[in-house]
Amino acid sequence: MQKFNYQPIIISCLLCCTACFIAYLFTASRDSTVVREEAPVVVAFTTSPETPSSVYFCGKEIDLTRYQMREGIDRELSSFTYYHSTTMLLIKRANRLFPVIEPILEANGIPDDFKYLAVIESNLDPKAISPARAVGLWQLLEGTGKNYGLRVTATVDERRNVVKATETACKYLKEAYNKYGDWLTVAVSYNAGMGRMSEQIQRQKETSVLNMYFVEETARYPYRLLAIKLIFENPYKYGYVLHAENLYQPIDCSEVVVDQDITDLAAFAVEKGITYFDLKFFNPWLTDSKLLTGGVRYNLLVPNKNKLYYNSYYVHDKRWVVQ
Repeated sequence: MQKFNYQPIIISCLLCCTACFIAYLFTASRDSTVVREEAPVVVAFTTSPETPSSVYFCGKEIDLTRYQMREGIDRELSSFTYYHSTTMLLIKRANRLFPVIEPILEANGIPDDFKYLAVIESNLDPKAISPARAVGLWQLLEGTGKNYGLRVTATVDERRNVVKATETACKYLKEAYNKYGDWLTVAVSYNAGMGRMSEQIQRQKETSVLNMYFVEETARYPYRLLAIKLIFENPYKYGYVLHAENLYQPIDCSEVVVDQDITDLAAFAVEKGITYFDLKFFNPWLTDSKLLTGGVRYNLLVPNKNKLYYNSYYVHDKRWVVQ
């Protein structure tokens, strides 16, 4: 019986499979090239934050649906939302500083929302200095500070004193409110100055600061204020996930009253059982290695040595953290 020759069939099958495989590789390669060309070139997507139709400031609802207002708030929300490390740092710092600022605002009849003015002015840094030489948490010019009673000497700059600078800012804000009767106008005047604000109100025949034309810095100012307020009131919504242990903790301090010169602040710090760094950190208004009082009484903050460690966690605003 003649044997059937399977060799041609096997060879044909192998050739067919090889052809199919080559075709597959070509198609897969082409498809992957298309996918690579269409795929994003970054590893994360960036989405535009939700733009609110209105926002409350100092108890008053502000409509943001007009084109320049919607675009203004959108710009600043986008900026703060994706300015990740800085915006996150602001919330951390606020946990230490807002407990100091808020009672002073309340005692002076200033709406609580003005604490956000300090946020956008200085990034909550008491030692901040602007190119125009404005200094401190509230970015006060030397002349302005002195006019409102702050001392600026060779060894002292009270614009960097959180309590005194906040009290000074309150004096300005109350004066501006008595002049304009509108808190948002007051806020913008803090950037523009009351003289310029009054001039522009008269020149432009407009009472709403959001409808007025200003130089870019001043034009952006109210929207930056409103945007940071929105983020602080709901950080998680804007992508910030913080826990209690992430927030900077308030440190208990006692006050030491001095009215005599201290020629060596480092030695003074050692006498109080703290470091020179501690003394300068909690008294940023000390601008030298010595303190020349000129007979004026100063209150120096001396931190409680047992409270300098992260052993417990205080959260000033529960909205800032996730459980």
